[in-house]
Amino acid sequence: MSPAEFRDSLADHEAPSGLSAALTAMWWAGAGDWEKAHKIVMDEAGADCAWVHGYLHRAEGDLDNAGYWYRRARRAAATGTLEAEWAEIAAALLTR
Repeated sequence: MSPAEFRDSLADHEAPSGLSAALTAMWWAGAGDWEKAHKIVMDEAGADCAWVHGYLHRAEGDLDNAGYWYRRARRAAATGTLEAEWAEIAAALLTR
């Protein structure tokens, strides 16, 4: 799935099947359901979910918590727009 197809799928009512936990969380975040996205990454381990977790807390405005999760993901805290970060994470995860 391309990043454009992933973004276009946000018009659907459910995330596409077969996505990783991190991508499923990004889909729900993109669809505007922070709680559902957060619940997915809360129960998962790994750098990808930690990266998404950091993004979600940044979107929430909890920068201290976001910083913790970015460090767990071994990523620098994002400084650009949330939209740009969402697109960056989604594109990176789609290429795995």
